[in-house]
Amino acid sequence: MDDENPLDVVKPEEEHRFPCDQCGADMRFDAAAGQLTCDHCGNTRPIEGHGGTVTAIQELDFRAALDAKLPEAEIEETRVLSCPNCGAQVEFDANTHAAECPFCATPVVTDTGTHRHIKPRGLLPFALQEREARAAMTDWLGRLWFAPNGLKEYARKGRKMQGIYVPFWTFDADTKSSYRGERGTVYYVTKTVMRDGKQVQVQEQRIRWSPRSGRVARFFDDVLVLASKSLPKRFTDGLQPWDLAALEPYRPEYLAGYRAEGYTVELPEGYDQARLYMDQIILRDVKFDIGGDRQRVHSVDTTISDVTFKHILLPVWLAAYKYRGKTYRFVVNGRSGKVQGERPWSGWKIAFAVIAGLIVAGIVGYFIAQNQ
Repeated sequence: MDDENPLDVVKPEEEHRFPCDQCGADMRFDAAAGQLTCDHCGNTRPIEGHGGTVTAIQELDFRAALDAKLPEAEIEETRVLSCPNCGAQVEFDANTHAAECPFCATPVVTDTGTHRHIKPRGLLPFALQEREARAAMTDWLGRLWFAPNGLKEYARKGRKMQGIYVPFWTFDADTKSSYRGERGTVYYVTKTVMRDGKQVQVQEQRIRWSPRSGRVARFFDDVLVLASKSLPKRFTDGLQPWDLAALEPYRPEYLAGYRAEGYTVELPEGYDQARLYMDQIILRDVKFDIGGDRQRVHSVDTTISDVTFKHILLPVWLAAYKYRGKTYRFVVNGRSGKVQGERPWSGWKIAFAVIAGLIVAGIVGYFIAQNQ
């Protein structure tokens, strides 16, 4: 959104802090219980609407957002830490003056900068607790035979993983496309060729092309686009699928005890990425409509209408470990426990495997030679 947007800024609650009404300590969202819990005195507080009938989350008009005409209640301002290394923007409370970036473990000193953005419309609450996410990561590392033992041990005994709500855009759109192309039908002709001095008959494949044109239509629902640049896209893609049907309307109580990353992929850029995905699906639809054994597509003209969007937050458990001068990052889907990360390699394990392979090959070669 443009800095000169005349809309009033809606201030969020005090950095998503919820004091316990019995002892005054900060409560946190308990993923296992689905409610706010005070670790100091054990007091609990339910979250309104949690666990009930899933409420449809209202979409926002894309054109209105581009024209800076969203309702003023859809805009907020939060104080963020901006990492100089990976560019992540993560919310911090007003008392935080120094911290470590949860995405790359870079030490940073915060200032009082703010991030003005479109408020989230919905989120998927954490369903896994930290110990469950750590177990999933440890199990994943354990299956990487060539990973350094030191990193595995460091990860097992290291500090706790951090729960981060990562920003995404979703887009809905109605599309109608007209196309021109060709349909290919495979057929075979019999030919006589010479092989080894003899005449033999072979089947040669041919394709008969005929012109085709037509129209296809598709409604796209919740095309998901990562709105962050702090994690490699292959990581977040690898955490899919997300159970978007279980999205809850945004409530700050779900963020109690967790961090929330501000989006760094602006809405127009997110829409461009969504369009690339839509165009791929439309091309697939066109080829299916052309039919036949082969397809050639010469042109596709798409009209897109009724574009709406949502800013949503999805839960990720994150660990960033510095080991022998290099940062390794691991992410766990906070709902399903699916793990992605940078694969570490152990030089001595690889060398051992190569040497062992050579020894085995030498022994096999020796016995073959003896038998001959």
